[in-house]
Amino acid sequence: MASGKLFRAIIMGAPGSGKGTVSGRIVKIFNLKHISSGDLLRANIAKRTELGVIADQYIREGKLVPDIYITKCILGELEQIRTNSWLLDGFPRTREQADDLWNQERIDSVINLDVPFDVIIERIQSRWVHLPSGRVYNVGFNDPKKPGHDDVTGEPLSQRPDDNPVAVRKRLEVYDACTRPINEYFDKKGVLATFKGSTTDEIWPHVQKYLETKIQ
Repeated sequence: MASGKLFRAIIMGAPGSGKGTVSGRIVKIFNLKHISSGDLLRANIAKRTELGVIADQYIREGKLVPDIYITKCILGELEQIRTNSWLLDGFPRTREQADDLWNQERIDSVINLDVPFDVIIERIQSRWVHLPSGRVYNVGFNDPKKPGHDDVTGEPLSQRPDDNPVAVRKRLEVYDACTRPINEYFDKKGVLATFKGSTTDEIWPHVQKYLETKIQ
């Protein structure tokens, strides 16, 4: 579905909330360009750009890449696609990043996926990942075409060692603490739309209906 005017949106959701699946459907149906902070970082690291070298150093040391580098990367990318409608995924992750983004770009909507933690924990235990690309599969929901192998490269999939229930719940609690101020920020701006449910198929029709009213 094409739109006569530009539409810029952010998608928020905890790890395991189905954000990747929902993003894929939004991008395909509404013809938006998908901007993933993780994909951008991996691309910069692979190309050994100045940002990529810096980011790779932090990641290898087990540290988070500082806000200033992530923000510069994302805002620079958005600057280059000013004539496109887009869906931003994985950014912002702090209140400061949200403020920097809002000051540069017009944000039309922030789509927030709210899935119960217990549902996510159960889902993540059946999650398999292609580590080089970040592609994620879920047994019984989003199965790879060939069990245990990535659809694109055919390489083996892995389970992250920290995908155990205790570690996952801790990550979700940290995510919630970090993103609550961001959601409150966008709520005050009047652009936050939260969708609650236990499965993507339950949430998606509401997201689609909402976007159909926003993108015309």
